[in-house]
Amino acid sequence: MTVPPPKPRRGRTVLALGGAVAIGAMTAIQARVNGQLGVRLDNGILAGWVSFAVGLVLLSFPVLLTRSGRAGLGRLWRGIRTGGVRWWMLLGGACGALTVSTQGLVAGILGVALFTVGVVAGQTLHGLLLDRVGFGPAGVVAITPGRLLGGAFALVAVGVSLGGDVLARAPLWMLVLPFLTGAGIAFQSAVNGRLGQRIASPLGATYMSFFGGVLVLSASAGASLLVTGAPEPFPAVFPADLWLYLGGLLGASYILLGVIIVARTGVLLMGLGAVLGQLVVSVLIDVIWPPAAGPAAWQVVVMVLAAVLSVLAALPWGRRRISPVPRSS
Repeated sequence: MTVPPPKPRRGRTVLALGGAVAIGAMTAIQARVNGQLGVRLDNGILAGWVSFAVGLVLLSFPVLLTRSGRAGLGRLWRGIRTGGVRWWMLLGGACGALTVSTQGLVAGILGVALFTVGVVAGQTLHGLLLDRVGFGPAGVVAITPGRLLGGAFALVAVGVSLGGDVLARAPLWMLVLPFLTGAGIAFQSAVNGRLGQRIASPLGATYMSFFGGVLVLSASAGASLLVTGAPEPFPAVFPADLWLYLGGLLGASYILLGVIIVARTGVLLMGLGAVLGQLVVSVLIDVIWPPAAGPAAWQVVVMVLAAVLSVLAALPWGRRRISPVPRSS
């Protein structure tokens, strides 16, 4: 006899969605911090490495100095040795490396709002796919009309962002990179959530994500410095403004929060909530600190409204259909 999955409590879903909005807000602030650091260093990949290295150091304290943190790492290592932790569960850090590198390369030029709508497209399309195939920790989440409508509203925001003379002021590759980043964020949320479930330690999964990201970015930053040369004067080129190094703290916070809540919301709904937080906060940032190639004011207003509608449409107003993740996966 098949036992139907329990009906999710609306209050918990709303609370988890609030956490997703907070993730988006922190992502927007991180994008501007890392983008500005990339401009100051004249190397976006190096700025991404700094962000991840700071996050890894900060996470090392609760992971290595607490019994629960060390136990989570022990289960992670045993899972890797025995095959209980699959290789693809360790790829979250590579996707995070793409995120911070793209922030450093383009967010300082495009502005956070325009950067965010490119991320929206990648998150929305990839989030729908990952939920449908059951790749995330929530299992198979049915593609309901509301979820499709929510994704459509998110894509409307992207279309509006490309209106006017945005394409004339920014090269196409700068708009493509945020799209790939959005797809990477959706994948990162799914695999980190699965890893957190498998080792019963969200903190351990977050630490693994940062450890992998530092490895990838170390190789990428090294190659970048070999090709372009080290910034002059090096290492004195690193700015003394402490706020430029907050990206790692923000990244560690929202990745850990994402590992915890993605099992409640699914990949798409968490992504849409994050999009809402990203757009609202990014608009505020761009108003206070105007970018070089941002969208017009009317585009910003329509983008935010479309993002709000996307989240409202995708909310599970009725019973959410979820199939459990197969034990063998």
